[in-house]
Amino acid sequence: QVQLVESGGGLVQAGGSLRLSCAASGRTFSMYAMGWFRQTPGKDREFVAAVSWRGGATYYSDSVKGRFTISRDYAKNTVYLQMNSLKYEDTAVYYCAVDTIGGTSSSRRYLPGYDCWGQGTQVTVSS
Repeated sequence: QVQLVESGGGLVQAGGSLRLSCAASGRTFSMYAMGWFRQTPGKDREFVAAVSWRGGATYYSDSVKGRFTISRDYAKNTVYLQMNSLKYEDTAVYYCAVDTIGGTSSSRRYLPGYDCWGQGTQVTVSS
């Protein structure tokens, strides 16, 4: 099992930046990919970004492409989400997730592609 702890959320004005971190512990040798999803009340959890753990390939939703950057620190077992040019509609609880089963690039954008989840961190963007 892998345990995930997110940090870095908070309140920021529109146009500002935040960096989220997600530190993994436990069976980190079994990680294939890490991703970020977000959820607002009454809506489904949606894909934001993902990174293949070993190869480093990255994936983004259309809504954040060009504004958000996902990166990983292999030595620290940590994934980051740098969020720039934040918009009001980016307000959500952001969840970190990890794939320890061994999905493929086609599964990186979907919830079933991940089997371990963090507790979430709130990001609020004021307009």
